[in-house]
Order: sequence, then C-alpha cells, then structure tokens
Amino acid sequence: MLPHKQIELKLQAAVCAVLPDADVSAVLVRPCDPKFGDYQSNALMSLAKARKINPRQLATDTLAKLDVSDVCEKVEIAGAGFLNFRLKNSVLAQTLEAAARGEHLFFSQAATPKTVVLDFSSPNVAKPMHVGHIRSTGIGDALQRTLRLLGHRVISDNHIGDWGTQFGKLLLGWKNILDRPALERDAIAELERLYKIINAECDANPARLDEAKAELVKLQAGDAENISIWKEMIRLSQIQFDTIYSRLGVKFDHALGESFFNPWLGEVVNELLAKNIARESEGAVGVFSDGSQPPKEDPFLVNRDGEWAADPALVRKSDGGFNYTTTDLATVDYRLKTWSPNEIVYVVDDRQSGHFKKLFLIFGRWKPAAAKTTKLVHVGFGKIMGDDGKPFKTRSGDTVKLGDLLDEAVERAYKTVCEKSAELPEAQRREIARVVGLGAVKYADLLPNRQSDYIFSWDKMLALQGNTAPYLLYAYARIKSIFRKSAETANIQHPTPNIQLAAPEELAVARHLLNFGLTLEAVADEYRPNFLCNYLFELAVHFSRFFENCPVLKAEDAATRDSRLALCDLTARVLKQGLETLGIETVEQM
Repeated sequence: MLPHKQIELKLQAAVCAVLPDADVSAVLVRPCDPKFGDYQSNALMSLAKARKINPRQLATDTLAKLDVSDVCEKVEIAGAGFLNFRLKNSVLAQTLEAAARGEHLFFSQAATPKTVVLDFSSPNVAKPMHVGHIRSTGIGDALQRTLRLLGHRVISDNHIGDWGTQFGKLLLGWKNILDRPALERDAIAELERLYKIINAECDANPARLDEAKAELVKLQAGDAENISIWKEMIRLSQIQFDTIYSRLGVKFDHALGESFFNPWLGEVVNELLAKNIARESEGAVGVFSDGSQPPKEDPFLVNRDGEWAADPALVRKSDGGFNYTTTDLATVDYRLKTWSPNEIVYVVDDRQSGHFKKLFLIFGRWKPAAAKTTKLVHVGFGKIMGDDGKPFKTRSGDTVKLGDLLDEAVERAYKTVCEKSAELPEAQRREIARVVGLGAVKYADLLPNRQSDYIFSWDKMLALQGNTAPYLLYAYARIKSIFRKSAETANIQHPTPNIQLAAPEELAVARHLLNFGLTLEAVADEYRPNFLCNYLFELAVHFSRFFENCPVLKAEDAATRDSRLALCDLTARVLKQGLETLGIETVEQM
C-alpha cells in the first residue's frame, strides 16, 4: 500500500477513536509545501467546527491515538489544527523500489469504482470541425483516460448534432444546387457551401424559408427521399470525424446523435405535463421556476428592469417541434436506464452553463429518486483567443478548421526537428514532428485552468523551454538517451534495486514521484487535467536539477549509478504514463 494511503487509514482510525460518530470519508491527506512535510490533513478543522470544539485540541487528542512511526518522522500540529506528515527516507526508498519492481507506479485503483458517462466533443453534421472542438475533445479524452487508469468504468458518448432546423436548409440546397464533383472532392466544404447559400436566401426571402421548413417537416415525418439524403450527410460527416479523431488518438464507446432520441421526445413532454413540472404557455410547453431557488440563483428567472420575469426552458415549441432541452432529458433518461451511472459528465463550453443549470434542476424534479444516486456535472471551459483578445480566427476572419490547425502544428514542428536533428532519417523526423506537433496543440489546450480563456500562441506551444509538450517530450527523450548510452541497462531490470536517496535533488525527484497517484485522483475528482500538466512539468524540472547535480553514468560507484538509473527509469515511466493520460504520445529521440 502506498504511504499516503497507510497514513490516511491510520488517521481515519484515530479520528474514529476520538469521535466515534464522525464520518471519516473526508479525512484525507494531500501533498503540501515541502517545508512543512510531504503530506498534510486539514480535515480535523471542519470536524471541530461542526462540533463547536477547539480544532487544535482535537488534533492533539487524535495525535495521541495515532501511530504512524513505521512510515513517518514525528507528526506535527500546525496552525489552527493542520497535521503535517514527513515520510522517512527509508520509506521513500522502499516505495520507489516497489515501483521499480513493477508493483505499482505510485497510484492505486479505486477501492469502489464508479460508473461515469462522459459526454464530450459533440460536433455537428455537415459542418467542419473547428479549433473550438479541441477543447471539449481534449479535456473529455484526458478525463476518460484518467478515470479508466484509476479503475473506474467509463462510457464515453459522442452526442453528435445530427438533427434540427438546419437540415431543412441543407436538404433544400442538396436538391437544388448540389455540385456532385465538389461533394466528392471535399464533402464537408460542399455541405457548408449549400448551407451558407440557402441560409442567406432564407433570410432574404420568406418564401424560401417556407420551402426549407417544408423539407424539414418531410424529414421529421419520415419521407424516404429526405431520410436517404440526411443519412448520406451523416455518413460523409462521419468520415471527417473519424479522420480527425484518428489523428488525435481519441476513441468513443458510443456516438448516439440527437436523432437517436427522437422516439422518446413526445413521451418526455407528456410526463413533464402529467407531473405538473411543465405547462403550456402561448402554444408552447415550458418548465418554469418552482420557487425553490433564490431569484438570483434561479436559472428560470431573468431580471428585466429591476423585476424578476419568467425565463422558462421550452420542451415543445409552439409549432410542435422539440429542442435541446427535450433531447437532453430523453438522453439522461436513456443513460440512466442503459448504464446505471453514478455520474453523467458533460464537457461543454461555459456559454452553455445556463442550459445545464436548467437541465439538472428539471432532472431533479422529474426523476427525484435517480437524482439522489446519479450526479450530473457540467465541466465547462473558456474560449481560445487570438493575440487581439478576440476569439481565434483566420486572417480573413473565418473560423479556424481543426484539420488545418493540426496540419500547421505538425509542419511547424517538422521545421524545428529539421533544424535541431538534421542527421535523423526523413521518416523519423516526420514521426517526431507528428508527435510533437499534435502533442503541443493538445497540451497547450489542457494546461490552463479549463474555465479560463487562453491566447493561442504557436511560439509558446512549440517552445522547448517552459511548461510545454515539447519540453516534456524532450525530458522523456533525454532519459531514454541515458539508457542508450549505458551498457548497464540490464541492471535496471533487477527485481530488487537498492535505491539510495542522499542528495537533495534525489529526494526532490523521489518525493514528487510519490504524488503521481494523488494528482491523478485530483484530476478525476475535480475534472481538471491541468493538475496533471503542472505535475509533469514540475517532475521534469526536478529531474533536470537532479541530472545536472547528480552524475548518473559517471557516478562515484556502481551502487550509486544503479540507484540513479532506477530513479531515471521511474521518472521516464511516470512522464510517459502521464503524457499518455493526457492523450499525448512520446518519442524516444528528438
């Protein structure tokens, strides 16, 4: 068992001995500032506050019942009731030796795995995937990889936009102005052209809009010709999606588009009406505020001129059509019945936060029993901005297509590889450029706090210095080069390496390696891949200091050399696993 887990279990037992009625599930230890120790727990303060007792006294009483002398130096009480733990160096070394033997990689799988449905990416049919799709796709993929690594059951579902009013216009364009050769050359570009032309005509001419609506009605009614064309649009779009996802290394368990849920939409509305959750208003059906939230926090209310006015979630429009809320409710219901998840997580940009607040509240009123056992989470994120502080666009003002962005990233990386490593064979340079270019785009997107907007910068993202994918990939490749230079590689496979931790730089790497699992757990708990980005960068920095100050192949004796080689190997393994968890491949030479 990893040291922090041992401390945690013993601390929970000690708290139980002092406070038999306490819920100790929140009594956890977490990494802390190295000057205070290796781990810290602040759980006693909230327990004391709830009972109106002195937290330092509770810490003192707990410490009297706590014996962690087998893993820790003296435990210290700090501040209002923090407990600080510093591991013995011998325990650090033993933990690293167990990892070197392959017993663990500083993380353990969840004791009680949960089932999580992850809804992410969700591009629209007949439209090119654009730069904004990198956010939902990258964050969602990093979360599914993290959760799976920790032993949870994940069902990833790409909720593709394959239904809605735009198809009336697309059908009209297909029937009237389709350029077949253009469709064969670039299907998505041709579908985009059709939509732009017909959309402009509909804006200018009400009769044209009526024609588009008529095509949509025929589609919704199951007209054979329109269904056939619609299916062809989906097929052509899926080719584009598959190409992009293959390049990004992203896989989904399901791709249940909006159209999949059509059969249940009427039933959802009828249930909401029958339960008095929704009501008719001006020919439409909507869900209104139930007064359970303060007006400022109630998404079903909006402040107009100092007065609170209704802002309902429509579930059936006055023309009888349904909308996103109806589809999303049917989707939640399907997921509950099919997979019985503990959580349903939506990785969708922050501009949709109002929609999800309404959706989650409606779900709670519609399925109160399920709402108690299934957590719905909106994992929001900010925008990608250009240097001008506005959403990132091409020079001509168009949305940046994701495929074009990935092409440019790889091409820019290729130029750098050719400058730095011209001696490598062409095929190897191309492969390094592919890994570095795609990795740089992904990492730059995952690195910021996901709810922040960030400025897109080629120079920053492809830099070999600083918190970037190229820096981490180079750190990994540098370690692999150590083993290429060493004729002693076999030593690292020894089943019981003897790890010595004397130099401060060795201890810093060792202590940081131990926090890999806690970092993964924090990513999973808070849906924030940037925690892992920062952890890996700090590991690479610690390793760099170690490598500069502690000779490895030229160590003073064989035992020190083998110990340091083991430290190099463990660092490489954690870097590789961490980058893989972010969806980033590695190369062994740069």
